[in-house]
Amino acid sequence: MSGAGAPSITVDGSGLRVAVIAASWHETVMDGLVGGATRALAAAGVRNVVLVRVPGSFELPVAAARASDGAFDAIVALGVVIRGGTPHFDYVCQAATTGLSQVALRSGVPVGFGLLTCDNEEQALDRAGLEGSREDKGAEAAQAAIATVRALRDLG
Repeated sequence: MSGAGAPSITVDGSGLRVAVIAASWHETVMDGLVGGATRALAAAGVRNVVLVRVPGSFELPVAAARASDGAFDAIVALGVVIRGGTPHFDYVCQAATTGLSQVALRSGVPVGFGLLTCDNEEQALDRAGLEGSREDKGAEAAQAAIATVRALRDLG
């Protein structure tokens, strides 16, 4: 399982403004990811959360770029791409990953990476933070974004 060796992150997000940007494809998986992220943000004390839905994972970077303009301390990007029979999977995964990385590096705003890239729906459901899931990647992405805000502030 991919979660083996994952750190236990405890974060204090009080006073932070966080944008959660979520794709719309694969509604059940996305509902789980959004639920996990919002639960983790609430547990960390984040009270200022804006949820924005975009059509798919390919659109995550442009929305994240807009959110990185200074209105938010962190961004949580959530999506899922499930492998099909064409190279489309590879193009969408690469574009979304590269785009989100560029947003974080160019803006200095942490982007929690909650993009599932799975071979099948079963793998996605197992990572979605739903009842019976083995992992909660939405919560992990939110925790990582907040922890990175705090780490960057420690760096000065």
